Amino acid sequence: MATSNALPNDQVEEDAGELKFPKEFENAETLLVSEVHMLLDHRKKQNEEADEEQELSKVFTKTLSYAQRFSKYKNKETISAVRELLRQKKSSQVRVGSIG
Repeated sequence: MATSNALPNDQVEEDAGELKFPKEFENAETLLVSEVHMLLDHRKKQNEEADEEQELSKVFTKTLSYAQRFSKYKNKETISAVRELLRQKKSSQVRVGSIG
């Protein structure tokens, strides 16, 4: 008996290239690259200050490196101002995610 890989009618196959995401992402707010950098950098500092420092994964360090490289805004005030401008212009979440 052959098994079918078909999804139920209410589920759409995920495809980031086609901007098709699972339902849990429908109301998610996209982060700016600069916000991702701040979050990852904070997590790294927390880890370094911990009594028992844990080794960060390769994925974490590569993502942090990418975020450092492409982060355009260096402080919270600037990031907040950029986010507010994007909100006023009703920018898509894809555009928000592509901005430093």
